[in-house]
Amino acid sequence: MSPLLIPATTSLRALLNGFSQILLQRHPGCGALVLLAIALGASEMLGGALLGGLSGQFVAQRRGCAHADIDAGLYGYNGVLLGMLISLQFAWSALLPLLIIVSAGASSLLLSAWMQRMRKRQWLPAFTFPFVALSWLLLWLAPALQLELALAIPGQAQPLDWLAGLIAMARGLSQVIFLDQPLAGACLLLGLLLADRRAACWAVLGSAGGLALALHQGLPQHSALAGLYSYNAALAAIALSQVHRQAWAPLLGIVLALLLQPGFTTLDLPPLTMPFILACWLIQASQRVLRQAVVDCRP
Repeated sequence: MSPLLIPATTSLRALLNGFSQILLQRHPGCGALVLLAIALGASEMLGGALLGGLSGQFVAQRRGCAHADIDAGLYGYNGVLLGMLISLQFAWSALLPLLIIVSAGASSLLLSAWMQRMRKRQWLPAFTFPFVALSWLLLWLAPALQLELALAIPGQAQPLDWLAGLIAMARGLSQVIFLDQPLAGACLLLGLLLADRRAACWAVLGSAGGLALALHQGLPQHSALAGLYSYNAALAAIALSQVHRQAWAPLLGIVLALLLQPGFTTLDLPPLTMPFILACWLIQASQRVLRQAVVDCRP
C-alpha cells in the first residue's frame, strides 16, 4: 500500500468505527452497515452524520488525544449522533453545517476530559452523555439561534399483532439512529451480528423486552410499536452484557431504562439516550458501593 494512502485508510477505519460505536462496538464492517442504514432510511441525515463524525475525529486529533482511542471511533460516535439530530430536528439553514461542526468538536473535548477522569479517578463511562448534554443545550438555544424546528410527520395507527410486534422490535433498533424503519433496524442487527453475536442477541432481547414492558404498563401503543420504548433498553442490554457475563445485569438494565424514560417527559426533556446511560450508571455504581462495603467489612 502506498504511504500516501495509509492516513486516508486509517481515517476511514476510525470513521467507520465511530459509526459502529453508536452500537457500542469497534468494527468497521458494523460501522459500514450503520452508515448503510442511515443512507437507506434517511439519506437527508447522511451528510450531517458524516460531517459530525469527521469533525469530532478532527478535533480529537488536533487536541492530541490518544491515537488508539481515535482509531477505535471513540471520538466519532457523539459527533455522528449530533449531526443526525441537528439534521433531523431543524429546518435547513446555512447555520446548520457550522452548528454540526462546533457541537461535534465540543463533544470530543467533553469526552476527552471525561475519559481522563475515568482512567485516573475511576469515573463511570460517559457513553453518549456528550451527545445528550449538547443536544439538550442546542434545543434550549434554538429560539435564540433562530432555528426552526422541522415539521414532524404524524404516525399512523397500527394493529397489535405478531407481525406488528416483530416490526416494532426492528424499529426499536433503528430508533438508536432516530429512525422507525424496520429495514434500518435489520441493517443494525446485521452489523451487530458481524461484530458480536452475543451483543446482537441482547439487542434483540432488549428491544423485545422494552416493547413488552411498555405495552404491559399501558404506555401509548403507537409509541411502543414505533420503537420509542425499546432503543434505550436495547442499548442498556448491549452495554451491560459486555461487562457482565451473568444475565441479571442486562435484564435489570432493560427494566431500569424503561422505568426511567417517562420521567424525562415529565421534565419536558427529550429522553434521547439518557435512560440507557442512567440505567448503566445505577447498576455499575451500585456494584462499586457493594464491593467497597464487602472490603470494609473484612477483618
